Amino acid sequence: MGSWGGYKDLVEDFQSNGKPCPSLQTIEERRTGYIGSTVLAGKSPKIEHEFLDTLNGVQIKVYKPTTESNLPITVYFHGGCFISGGFETHDVQLRQIALQSNSIVICIKYRLAPEHTYPAAHDDVYQAVLGIKEFGRKYGGNIEQMAFVGDSAGGQLALATTLRLKKYESWLPSQQILIYPMLDPKGSSRSYVENGTNYIITANMLLSGFELYTNNKSNSFNEPELNLLNCDFNGLPTTTIITAEFDPLRDEGEQLYKLMVSQGVDASCQRYSGVIHGFFQLSGVSQSAKHCVELISKKLMTRN
Repeated sequence: MGSWGGYKDLVEDFQSNGKPCPSLQTIEERRTGYIGSTVLAGKSPKIEHEFLDTLNGVQIKVYKPTTESNLPITVYFHGGCFISGGFETHDVQLRQIALQSNSIVICIKYRLAPEHTYPAAHDDVYQAVLGIKEFGRKYGGNIEQMAFVGDSAGGQLALATTLRLKKYESWLPSQQILIYPMLDPKGSSRSYVENGTNYIITANMLLSGFELYTNNKSNSFNEPELNLLNCDFNGLPTTTIITAEFDPLRDEGEQLYKLMVSQGVDASCQRYSGVIHGFFQLSGVSQSAKHCVELISKKLMTRN
């Protein structure tokens, strides 16, 4: 789904104006640039309640669409290559999903690399999820209807958290939605070559996220929580995977779908044509992004 036309203009404008590839920027420039890109997300919708809280030492932001109680909970794991992102970069999407799915959206602010390396982010989101399970009712949420959604590095963290829960706890999320997840620290799929240089978010940029998160220790790339394509997915909940045609991560997301189906997971995969990595956050300029938010929200409204 989608059209390359609008994204072609965006990419050409990015290049013709001499804007540096994010992978050539400093960490602070990448973080600042990510926040600046939120102008492309469109108008921020009003929401009934939003507030900060801390669970198990990890800061979260809660978006509640109505005053109703016993609403489903959507835990959101933000992207940013493990080095950037947060409440500011995803605010519009978090509001949209809360309103369209009529669920309480809770976004987790995990520690970022390179200041904090593996397993800091994984530990933070896991502890936050355990806290949400324990205290989610105080927000008016139904802790038995908790779904995970994450984009890019956040998709990686969402899946890794589900796998940790499978190993250590007696419960799993009702479903998970993974938006172009980062799954292979070595970037070995064909789409890393096909889409690695010409679409703003480059292969080097994505791989540098893994490198910074692991403090350039390539032996860490074999950690099961980082190289998720080697994991056992048996028993995982319903999973939706979203990929983008011109994304270096496209093939590994679709490989994950095939692996999950082969292991009996109720999985589906939606590839959006003519779009680039990060398109989900461009709803101010992209019909595909708007459709993606709608798709996610509809999925969240059909929970087990």
